[in-house]
Amino acid sequence: MNKNIIMEIFDVHAIKAFSEKEKNVFYKTNEFKMRIIELDLNQELPDCEMKSYVIFFLIVGAVEVTVNSVKNILNEGQCLVSEPALFSMKAIENSRLVGIQINKQNN
Repeated sequence: MNKNIIMEIFDVHAIKAFSEKEKNVFYKTNEFKMRIIELDLNQELPDCEMKSYVIFFLIVGAVEVTVNSVKNILNEGQCLVSEPALFSMKAIENSRLVGIQINKQNN
């Protein structure tokens, strides 16, 4: 067992969300970063071209997410995983998500 492993535990229900996107990053390394996202009913995240792999985990609520013009509904407890793409999102209910960006490694 490696005793040098560093571990952190986060309560995703308690992390405060800010209006400034970069303030919502609660964990960041060279390989990935994690942010909390809160959306009120009908609030939208505009088109964003992500150059990294993305994981969205919906903690509470429901959102309509569009990835490269393909729309899907993400419900509470569901997780979306995508390669780099063009994303947008609209809250169908008040929603709270964790967004994880994973840097694409060039081999």
